[in-house]
Amino acid sequence: MKRFDLRHLKNEFEPRMKEILSESHKENETLIFLFEIGDFTPIQRSADLVKESGYELYNSLKFNEVDWTIVVKKD
Repeated sequence: MKRFDLRHLKNEFEPRMKEILSESHKENETLIFLFEIGDFTPIQRSADLVKESGYELYNSLKFNEVDWTIVVKKD
């Protein structure tokens, strides 16, 4: 399991998330991403990015007023 904190990137987290998803990871490794949601549009964008990258979205939840976490695993 690897955790990636992308909150410091604010609304510009997608390029880094895509870069991480394109890297080689261990088979069946779970990846956890944290990012700021702002107006909630990043949630759908992140879900689309996960799917486009060949991963399955396992969990997606808001854990405080501004932060969101998603859990993904390679199909």
